Amino acid sequence: MYLLIPGRHQLLTQFQFEYLQNIISNGLQRMADAFGNPVTQTGKIDAVIFAVTSSNHSNTRRNPLPFYLRAISIEAFGNELNIPVYIYGIDDVANLPNFAGYTIKRIKHESEGQINCTPENTLVVCSTPVLNMYHELGFTILPAELDDINTWHHSTAMPWDVVEAIASNPSWKQDPFVQQHMHHTSFKVWDKYKAGDKVQLLFRDAMISNDGDLTETRDYNVYVRQMDDISEMKYQDTAPFIQPGRIGDIGCAVGSWIKLACRDARFRESDFYGIEVSRYLYELCQQRKINGEFANPFVFFSKKNAVTGLAFDAGSMNTIHTSSLTHEIESYGSRADLLQFIRNRYEELVHGGVWINRDVVAPYNKEEETLMNLNETDGSNEDPHKLFTDKASLAAHLQQLSTYARFLRFSKDFRKAEGYQLPYAETIIGEKKYIRLSLRDAAEFLSRKDYTDNWQSEMHETFCFWDFNEWKEQMQLAGFSIHPSSVAFTNEWIVENRWKGKAELFTMKDGQPEPAAYPITTMFMIGVKP
Repeated sequence: MYLLIPGRHQLLTQFQFEYLQNIISNGLQRMADAFGNPVTQTGKIDAVIFAVTSSNHSNTRRNPLPFYLRAISIEAFGNELNIPVYIYGIDDVANLPNFAGYTIKRIKHESEGQINCTPENTLVVCSTPVLNMYHELGFTILPAELDDINTWHHSTAMPWDVVEAIASNPSWKQDPFVQQHMHHTSFKVWDKYKAGDKVQLLFRDAMISNDGDLTETRDYNVYVRQMDDISEMKYQDTAPFIQPGRIGDIGCAVGSWIKLACRDARFRESDFYGIEVSRYLYELCQQRKINGEFANPFVFFSKKNAVTGLAFDAGSMNTIHTSSLTHEIESYGSRADLLQFIRNRYEELVHGGVWINRDVVAPYNKEEETLMNLNETDGSNEDPHKLFTDKASLAAHLQQLSTYARFLRFSKDFRKAEGYQLPYAETIIGEKKYIRLSLRDAAEFLSRKDYTDNWQSEMHETFCFWDFNEWKEQMQLAGFSIHPSSVAFTNEWIVENRWKGKAELFTMKDGQPEPAAYPITTMFMIGVKP
């Protein structure tokens, strides 16, 4: 008879050990299942199986420890049970309704058919709602910590309760709660590999979701395609300023910029370091490396947040590159996070090293009032605020709206979650309709109006918080000098393909609208550490 224990198993508790040891020593007599029914199986326990779910995830709040550390802890734990213990990693497959069935099949596959768990030969030890999936397959559920399935009340601390206690206490090793509940085998692993420090860092990081992403509304298939489509242009813009040596790309997405830099003969002796906070994109980088897509073998990827700490050793980098990243820090974090990010990059560079930052930027005179005339005949004006439950339907609806109707939708959605209310007024001058608003908000709309595939995610982001001069000032305050090739400009491709015929800008002069230039879109800032 097997005991199957599914879970993420970030750590193990003293209760778990005593519970399993009691079953192994005394058998299943007089035990009740999670629903209060007598357990009918009577065979002795031959082995304990730990199914470690989300085994391919690590370095996130939900899964801080990598699989190998979890397995080390379980192995030491199992050695004290004096019974065979098997450990199988179960990769994350998102919200799979039959995840229990998938787990059973993975165990059979990974064990080369040696272990085939069935309701007749296996009892499942589980005290979370996951137990319902195994119950539906006919398995008997042993409740462990669960003492009331109607209220999901537990009689003692759960493993995750201990993780959260560690996350909130820098002195966790002396914490009586942790000492009482954490099994000593897990304690040793967490202490030896400094897992407590890692967990505290992850839990402090308000920018990143539990699964290690900046936003949970981004369609990464669309996002990756967009990044790859423009990588060649971005590399050619930055290539003249890259210094050989240690070259880092923070927010490297799927490694496209590094891939191009690896082909540049000037950097054949250089080492490349890609930093990516998104778990999904980081895994794609690793897969690309396995596929042999990088010409230089000295390419290394890390999953880190470059805001909460240094991404590289202080004074170690010759070149740091960022692209379309700094506005996300302002958008999903805070102004304090952005300022810390700038200071971190300064600390990481060698003297004479460069930080090359390409990103969106606010127009000069961004607070000035402007008039915007929008095309009302290039699509539908019907029900611009219609709500949808899925991204594809929303994208299709937005795509068929006129530019004018899309602005009406934008005015309601833009940074709504952040509490922003876009002020504007409609006015008629000479039988022509204009929208009166700040140049900043006009630029925000123009820069975002065509991102219909990722609308929900884009509505969280602000592009126009600092203009070029404000950027220079903040860089200089951090210690940088500004390379003379730094520049802000209007992307003419965007003007020709997205704005002309869709939107016109005007300023008032002598009581009449006068045509105005389209706003600046892009900044190319090169900071040098003196």
